[in-house]
Amino acid sequence: MCVPRNPQISKEHFTVYQQEISQREKIHERCKNICPPKDTFDRTLLHTHDKSRTDLEQVPKIFMKPDFALDDSLTFNSVLPWSHFNTAGGKGNRDAASSKLLQEKLSHYLDIVEVNIAHQISLRSEAFFHAMTSQHELQDYLKKTSQAVKMLRDKIAQIDKVMCEGSLHILRLALTRNNCVKVYNKLKLMATVHQTQPTVQVLLSTSEFVGALDLIATTQEVLQQELQGIHSFRHLGSQLCELEKLIDKMMVAEFSTYSHSDLNRPLEDDCQILEEERLVSLVFGLLKQRKLNFLEVYSEEMIITAKNIIKQCVINKVSQIEELDTDAVMKLADQMRMLNFPQWFDLLKDIFSKFIVFLQRVKATLNVIHSVVLSVLDKNQRTRELEISQQKNAAKDNSLDTEVAYLIHEGMFISDAFSESELTPIAVDTASQRNASPNSEPCSSDSVSEPECTTDSSSSKEQISSSTPGGVDIMVNEDMKLTDLELGKLANNTQELLCSASDICHDRAVKFLTSRAKDGFLEKLNSTEFITLSRLMETFILDTEQICGRKSMSLLGALQSQASKFVNRFHEERKTKLSLLLDNERWKQADVPAEFQDLVDSLSDGKIALPEKKAGATEERKPAEVLIVEGQQFAVVGTVLLLIRIILEYCQCVDNIPSVTTDMLTRLSDLLKYFNSRSCQLVLGAGALQVVGLKTITTKNLALSSRCLQLIVHYIPVIRAHFEARLQPKQYSMLRHFDHITKDYHDHIAEISAKLVAIMDNLFDKLLSKYEVKAPVPSACFRNICKQMAKMHEAIIDLLPEEQIQMLFLRINASYKLHLKKQLSHLNVINDGGPQNGLVTADVAFYTGNIQALKGLKDLDLNMAEIWEQKR
Repeated sequence: MCVPRNPQISKEHFTVYQQEISQREKIHERCKNICPPKDTFDRTLLHTHDKSRTDLEQVPKIFMKPDFALDDSLTFNSVLPWSHFNTAGGKGNRDAASSKLLQEKLSHYLDIVEVNIAHQISLRSEAFFHAMTSQHELQDYLKKTSQAVKMLRDKIAQIDKVMCEGSLHILRLALTRNNCVKVYNKLKLMATVHQTQPTVQVLLSTSEFVGALDLIATTQEVLQQELQGIHSFRHLGSQLCELEKLIDKMMVAEFSTYSHSDLNRPLEDDCQILEEERLVSLVFGLLKQRKLNFLEVYSEEMIITAKNIIKQCVINKVSQIEELDTDAVMKLADQMRMLNFPQWFDLLKDIFSKFIVFLQRVKATLNVIHSVVLSVLDKNQRTRELEISQQKNAAKDNSLDTEVAYLIHEGMFISDAFSESELTPIAVDTASQRNASPNSEPCSSDSVSEPECTTDSSSSKEQISSSTPGGVDIMVNEDMKLTDLELGKLANNTQELLCSASDICHDRAVKFLTSRAKDGFLEKLNSTEFITLSRLMETFILDTEQICGRKSMSLLGALQSQASKFVNRFHEERKTKLSLLLDNERWKQADVPAEFQDLVDSLSDGKIALPEKKAGATEERKPAEVLIVEGQQFAVVGTVLLLIRIILEYCQCVDNIPSVTTDMLTRLSDLLKYFNSRSCQLVLGAGALQVVGLKTITTKNLALSSRCLQLIVHYIPVIRAHFEARLQPKQYSMLRHFDHITKDYHDHIAEISAKLVAIMDNLFDKLLSKYEVKAPVPSACFRNICKQMAKMHEAIIDLLPEEQIQMLFLRINASYKLHLKKQLSHLNVINDGGPQNGLVTADVAFYTGNIQALKGLKDLDLNMAEIWEQKR
C-alpha cells in the first residue's frame, strides 16, 4: 500500500494570506503602540478584579438594566417598597428601622459602584495621557498641511490666470449669446401664442372649426412644453379649454342646423349633397373632439323630416281637390280619408317618390361621413406603421457611442455648450413655425440663421390626403386620437343609420296606410285596385332595398296583412257566389258563350290568364252547345263555366300578388273541395230536389254532373303546375292538396258511374224477376229492357264520350247477365238445345241486336254465353 507524500510548503503559499491581513496587522501594531500590554501578569490585580466582580454581584440586577428609570411605577415599587413607609397602627418603630436599613443598603450599593468606576479609570489613565500627547502632534500635522494647500492654490491661480481664464471667458460669452437667442425666440413664440385667441375668433367667424381646434391644440402643446411656468400665460390654458368646450357646442349646433337644412330643402332640388366641404369640416371637427353621438342628431332629424314629408304631401293633395270641404272637416287625417281610391293612390305614389329622393339624399350624406371616417381609420394605420419604423431607427441610433462630456463650473458640460450653440436656433425656430398664427408674417433673420415661419397653424402636422365620393379632398391630421375600434363602430353605425332611415320611411308609410284603413277602406278595394296598390308597395320596397342594401320588413308586413285580408274577402266573395250558383243550378246542359270558349282556348296555350274582351266580336258569335277542350267535347252546366273563370281569377291573383301564393293555394283547394262536396249533395244526395225543386234526379243529371267533374279534373294538373312555378321549394309539400282533390273528384265520378249502373241494376232485378220462358219471341220483358237501355243511351250519348259509354254499358251488361243467369237458374232452364233454350236464345239475340244497334256500341262484346250454368 502506497503512502501519499505531503506537499512541499514554501513561502509563496502564504503570500495571499499576508496580503489580506497586512492592513489588519498595521492597525494592531498602532493600537499596541498606543496601549502597550503589560508583560507580567499581576496576580494582585487579578485578585482585585475578582473581588470587584464579587462586589458588583451584590448589586441587584435591576440597577444594571439599560432601561432603568424610577419614573416607571414597577421599577420604583421594586426599589422602594411602600410597606417600609406605612406608619399606621402600632408598628411605627419597626417600619422606621426598616426604612433606615433600606437607606443604608442603597448607600452600600452606591459605594460599590463608585469604587469600581474609580478602579476602571485608574486602569486607563495611561491611554488618557497618551491621547493628550497625540492631540498636539495632530495640530502640528494640520498646520503643515494648511501651508502646503495654500502654496498649491497660489500655483493653480497663476496657472488659471495664464492658461484658462481667456478660454473660459470665450465659453461664457458663447453661452450668453445662446441664452440671448433663446430668450429672443421665446419672446417671439410668446407673441405668437398671444395672438391665438383673436385668431381662433377669426376662424370661428368663418366656421373653420378644424383650423381653430388645431390652433388650440398646438397652443396647448406649446404652453405645456416650451412656455411652461410663464406667469403671464398662467390663465391662457384654462381659457383655451373653455374656448374648446364652446367650439364643441358650436359644432354640435352647426351640425344640427346643417342636418335640418339638408333634409328639409325642396325635394325637387337636383343637388344630392348640400355644401359638402362644410359637412366634411364639421365631421372632422366632431371626430377630433370625440363627439361621436352626432349621428343621433341626424337620426332625430330624419324622423322629423319623414313626418313632414307625409304631412306636406297630404296638404298639397287636399288643397288640389275642390270637392273637399276643408272648413267642415278640420283634421288633416279626416280630410285624407275623404279621398277616393284614385286620389288616395296618387297621394301614396307621391309620398313614395319623395321618400325615395329623401333616402337618396340621406345615403349621399352618410357616404361622405363614411368616407371621412374611413380616411381617419386609414391614417391611424399608417401612423402606427410609421411609429414602428421610427422605433426601429431609434434603437439603431441608441447603439452608437456618445461623446464624453467634461464638467466645468456653473454645472455645464463642454459638449452640451457646443451642441446647444449649434442646435438651439433650429429647434427654437421650428417651434416658432409650428405655433405661428395664420395671420403671422415671415420671421426676420438675425445673427442666427432661421428658416421662415409658416402661416398655417397646422402645417407642421403630418397629413394624409383622400377624397369623398363628391370629389372633395380630405386632409387628415395626425392628432386624431380615435381608436380603430371606435372608428370601425362609427363606420358601421353610418350604414345602420341608412337602414334606419329606410325603416323610418316604411314605418311612416305603415302609419299612413293604417290611418286610411280605419274605416275599412282597404278591405273594400276590388281585385284590380288592390293589385295596383300591392304592386306600388312592392316597387317601393324593392327601391328602398336597392338604396339601403337591406329589406325593411314593416311595410312588407303591413302589405302581407292587408293581402291576407284581401285574400279572405276575395275567397269569401267567390265561395258565396259559387254557393249561390249551385243552389240555383238545375243541372241541365248549358250553352257555352264564345268568351268562355276563348277562355278555355287560352288555357290550351299554357298560359293561365283572363283574356281581354274583344269589343263587338263576341256579339256576332253564337253560343256553342258544348265546350271544346283540346279536341274533347264537354257538356257542362253554367255553374262550371263560371267556376273555371273563378279558378283563373285565383291564378291571376297569384301572378299579380306573389306574396299570397300559399294563401291562394289553400283557398282554391277549399273552393274545389266545396264544389265537389256540394255538387255531390245536390246530385247524388238528391239535395237539388228540395233546393231547386227538381222532380227527380235523372241519368242525364248524373252524366252531366260527372262530365263537369271531369272537366275540373282535366285542369287540376294545369293549376298545380301554375302554383308550383310560384312556390318556394320548401313549400312544395302544399301541392299535396291537389293530389287529395284529384282523388276526391275521381271517387265522386266513380260513385256517379256506380249510381248509373245501380239504376239499371234495380230495373233488371224488377223486370227479370217476372221473366217466363214462353212465346212470343221476343218476350215483353226483353222488349221493355231494350227500351230502357235505349233511353239510357239516349240520355247520355251527347254528354259522355264514347269510351266512357262503352265502359258504362259493359258494366250494365254484366249486371244484366247476372240477373238473367239467376232467373234462368231459378226456372231450371239449361243450355240443352230444348224448346226453352231456343226461346231464351232468341230473346238474348234480340237484346244483343238492340244494344249493338245503339250509337257507339256496335263493336261492344256482350259475351252472352256467360248466362248459362257450366255443366259439371
